[in-house]
Amino acid sequence: MARKQEATKGALPAPRLKKVYAETILPKLMEQFKYSSVMQAPKLEKIVINMGVKATDDKHLENCIRDMEIITGQKPVVTTARKAISNFKLREGMKVGCKVTLRGDRAYHWLDKLATVVLPRIRDFQGLNPNSFDGRGNYAMGLKEQLVFPEIPYDSFDRIRGMDVIICTTAKNDEEARAFLKGMGMPLREK
Repeated sequence: MARKQEATKGALPAPRLKKVYAETILPKLMEQFKYSSVMQAPKLEKIVINMGVKATDDKHLENCIRDMEIITGQKPVVTTARKAISNFKLREGMKVGCKVTLRGDRAYHWLDKLATVVLPRIRDFQGLNPNSFDGRGNYAMGLKEQLVFPEIPYDSFDRIRGMDVIICTTAKNDEEARAFLKGMGMPLREK
């Protein structure tokens, strides 16, 4: 009994978006695409968030890691350059950024926060680009600054940093992924 309480002590509550998906979005997708099984319907697989950093400053990388950890609630992995590129003054093995991969309930929580809190805070936001799908049901977008996240205190940030967000789904094509993300509350513009 004590072991079970320890395991659930730091756990997040069940995601609201997962419940909405099961109750409303899934039946709509089943009807729209004529799936014979629930397992054919697209689901959220993972979300990858990446921040690139100029490799010359270790303090800048530490602040980037701190911001990423605050935004996602998960410790980021430091990424390194795979090969040397002299035009960018990069050497092999040099630290060039950090990334986080969110799966399961954390991914649903983060996607809910992105759609309901973060994107509406962007100045002059007209909706997400509908052409950012990769042909296999994944969606990529960029954020120009980390200050759109309410967790980042305005006083403590040292520099504006952008980030790349890739939403990976189990959809087979862009049409299924577009319907899935629209149902999940992502504000995609019309083509």
